[in-house]
Amino acid sequence: MLRISFYLLLTFSILATTTTAGLVWWLVPQLPDTKGLRDVQLQTPLTVYTADGSLIAEFGEKRRKPVTIEEVPLTVRQAFLAAEDDRFYAHPGVDWIAIVRAGVDLLQSHKKRQGGSTITMQVARNFYLSREKTFARKLREIMLAIKIEQELSKNEILELYLNKIFLGHRAYGIGAAAQVYYGATLEQLTLAETAMIAALPKAPSIINPIFNPTAALRRRAYVLRRMLELGFIDQTRFDNALAAPQTARLHGQQTQTNAPYLAEMVRSSMLTMYGDAAYTGGYRVYTTLHSELQAAAVVALRKALLDYDRRHGYRGPEAHVDWRAGNETQAPELLLPYPPIGGLEAALVVALEERGLRALTAAGEHITLGWDGLAWARPYLTEDSRGPAPKRADDILKVGDVIRLAWAPASEPAKPGDPPAQWRLAQIPVVEGALVSLSSNDGAVLCLVGGFDFEKSKFNRVAQALRQPGSNFKPFIYSTALDHGFTPASFINDAPIVFDAPGLETAWRPENYSGTYSGPTRLREALANSRNLVSIRLMRELGVAKVITHASHFGFDPKALPHNLSLSLGTGEVTPLALATGYAAFSNGGFLVTPYFIQRVETSDGKIVQTADPLRACEECAPPETLDEEGEPLDVEALKAQTTGRTAPRAIDAQNAFMMYSMLKDVITRGTGRRALELKRPDLAGKTGTTNEQKDAWFSGFNGRITTTAWVGFDSSAALGNLETGARAALPMWIDYMRVALKDTPETELVAPPGIVTVRVDPASGALVGVGQRNAVVESFRERDVPRATTEAKGTGSAETLNSESERLF
Repeated sequence: MLRISFYLLLTFSILATTTTAGLVWWLVPQLPDTKGLRDVQLQTPLTVYTADGSLIAEFGEKRRKPVTIEEVPLTVRQAFLAAEDDRFYAHPGVDWIAIVRAGVDLLQSHKKRQGGSTITMQVARNFYLSREKTFARKLREIMLAIKIEQELSKNEILELYLNKIFLGHRAYGIGAAAQVYYGATLEQLTLAETAMIAALPKAPSIINPIFNPTAALRRRAYVLRRMLELGFIDQTRFDNALAAPQTARLHGQQTQTNAPYLAEMVRSSMLTMYGDAAYTGGYRVYTTLHSELQAAAVVALRKALLDYDRRHGYRGPEAHVDWRAGNETQAPELLLPYPPIGGLEAALVVALEERGLRALTAAGEHITLGWDGLAWARPYLTEDSRGPAPKRADDILKVGDVIRLAWAPASEPAKPGDPPAQWRLAQIPVVEGALVSLSSNDGAVLCLVGGFDFEKSKFNRVAQALRQPGSNFKPFIYSTALDHGFTPASFINDAPIVFDAPGLETAWRPENYSGTYSGPTRLREALANSRNLVSIRLMRELGVAKVITHASHFGFDPKALPHNLSLSLGTGEVTPLALATGYAAFSNGGFLVTPYFIQRVETSDGKIVQTADPLRACEECAPPETLDEEGEPLDVEALKAQTTGRTAPRAIDAQNAFMMYSMLKDVITRGTGRRALELKRPDLAGKTGTTNEQKDAWFSGFNGRITTTAWVGFDSSAALGNLETGARAALPMWIDYMRVALKDTPETELVAPPGIVTVRVDPASGALVGVGQRNAVVESFRERDVPRATTEAKGTGSAETLNSESERLF
């Protein structure tokens, strides 16, 4: 009997050995080449940064922050070894002792309580194998693990494992897990937090501190006990970590710069260039944004919209909930549907006083709001009217109201003499805005804010909103005139005009915003004060076609512009980005730059795969001609044909640009943009813009280095209100941003180019005058256009013959 048993055992052993050898012989040729693990490219999300390295956004399904083994703290490595493979540095890839121990335990308990997989086997499975549970797959895993150990060092294997392992909530790798669960880096983790992350690989979706904190704490305790048993920590550290509370919660990516509208533009561009690989290739995109300027732009836009909102009254609480005193623990849950928007915190009114209130925030913070923060809240009636001023807090709100709070003036650029910061009642604006700033030299986008808050509306008003520019378009008409014999001293009649043409139901009677008329007016004065009637007559004399052709040199699409005299009042639809691009030509000496926002693209290992090479304004270049032999403007392609190297094509010649810069400076020094004088910068120029019925408010302005456009309006194109001009609604936004953008920068403005002559002229006639005339003004002309002492500058007649009060055109 003993002999029979011996032969049976021998036969079984031979069969098992032969079968295993056969499987090995069959599987070995099928095993993948593991040498590629040295250069493996982990799926890493797309990250977007400012030019100065501040994180803007991250895109990708998998959250991963790859780290080198040298960057992993010793405690973190020890925690994972204790939890997953304490003999990692001793076995050859397969821990036969652990496998036998797991097998014996399975036979005794009939339950799988212990695993035999090593870290190397998990690397083999994660990189090369499926999750199927078969003997053949397990054998492949064992053989691959042995092969990997022959190719890579232990530290290389551990690094791969720590970066690849799934740890729940889209976190792949320990770097991402530290951020997702604790909002921290690996170096900042406590022992208890480290043990919690090391507890996750066993079952990241089940033993998870977010979904199942009880199970997660049990697994954390196991990891800590194993660390104690292995001598990685002492009893004191063990006791302290074991007693530590569970503090894990989900953390979003810690972005450092608020620029979601531009981040979306980057994402779209990268998807176009790289396809779906953009989300997994670990690309790092460095944009042209400057973090300080972007932050200033966000503050400036939000302040302008909140100021507009307060001017027009309080629309009431955002919601009302059933609230009972003493039940303060319910406040966070009740406020859950009202996340922060544009820096405005939601709060629940829990008590009213005669001239104040108490409120609870979603974080459980008690807020006291005084009358200074409530008194503004006259009821909104229409955009042009408000109800009576409130006298008591209960005239405005009642207990249970959900309101918005702003921390003021912390949301505004601080200035000397500002009152102390305090909470005040606010509301999410319905009005919207946009702000974009370009480097005039090459079109680099320095800041871009497409709306009050990206979570409120993802519509990018800088690049997508087609709006009428109103008077903001007038400089392009005046620039056309300077190329066709007009000068800043030319006269155009500012008087009523009536258009009564066949096909019109009613006559068109355009007016100046002020309702007043100045008679014969020099172009410089007309532009500074935005005289509508001058623009209309000027375009009529030039011809609509010439203006549209000239405007196309600034990048405007001729097909998108109306081919009639209404264009003189800015009735074409353009984006704020297109306007800023056009104004940059006045800033840089006449060159058409192309806006761009991606400075360079790098791979995850720092290799640069794309670098911007923009066309730049070239001040040293000899200005090419912008007119053909017959005096007509060249088309865009003809202008580009004159460009050599990396120089941007010309929109206008240097002389035209200088005169326009000079005229637009007067808009600020004594025209509709006078409010910008508070910046105390003599190099600033710009133009306000207000459309018909005050549906859009604009300001575009610049110095010789930066061009910025600000816009305010309703997405529905509703009227802003009778007094909401560009100077009131949009210019303050521009000022607040430029205050920061120009801080500590030298004054930069255009220098008169060759061919420009500055002389003294009679302001009443535009004629050249002698030194002795007291009321003379200084004006710039092209040499060929300098007026003679006895004649008037070109215009519609002489000063004496332009005093008719109205004119009817048929």
